[in-house]
Amino acid sequence: MSLQITGTDSVLKALREGTEIKLVLVDREADCQEIIKLCESKGIPVVEGSSTDLWRMSANGQQDALALTGREPKGSLSEVFERDGAIWFFDGVEYATNLGFAIRTAEVSGATAVLINVEKTHSERRTVRRAGMRANRFIPVIYASTEEILAECNRKIVVAEDVGDKAPWDTDLTGNVMLVVGAENSGVSQEVLDAANEIVRLPMPGFVPSYNLQVAVSALAIERLRQIGD
Repeated sequence: MSLQITGTDSVLKALREGTEIKLVLVDREADCQEIIKLCESKGIPVVEGSSTDLWRMSANGQQDALALTGREPKGSLSEVFERDGAIWFFDGVEYATNLGFAIRTAEVSGATAVLINVEKTHSERRTVRRAGMRANRFIPVIYASTEEILAECNRKIVVAEDVGDKAPWDTDLTGNVMLVVGAENSGVSQEVLDAANEIVRLPMPGFVPSYNLQVAVSALAIERLRQIGD
């Protein structure tokens, strides 16, 4: 099910009908005052973006307004674990651009939140946001320690790692899960492997025995969507 309401008329209709909208993105150059006033009266956050931003974010061509439904765009570590859906944990991933790409994939696939256990400087976080097309505006991205994440985790943990004994499509990825992918060099930490309920392995018959992080994330995300019927 899409999390996006697309277009000025559709967003206005949803606002007037009382549809539960979490956030609205409007083109700062367009006349969206009616939408903005309605959002203000209902306490719905409004984010202003460029025409290019709206074009990139729209599922249906150039628009002046888009609305987010079905997912809270913000939340603390404990709050996101109280929500339904898939939570992604990028364990030990250092490369900021890779993180940005992975966050974007998690958001596109309808995930509930993204967790990162590597500290990033202000400059690095800016790179993460830029590489991820600022998808962090629409999904909680939380920096926390591995210990904190595992302590809060209240759902099935599925890790993608080369020590896995089954493929993702032979594993139940539906329901409330935490999907874990690690850095390309070091992989998923032993602490997280020990906590995992299942460890899956992507088939890798080639000579170089590792996919890029983005590929692993995409493979699991799309397989989960296939399984839940989206």
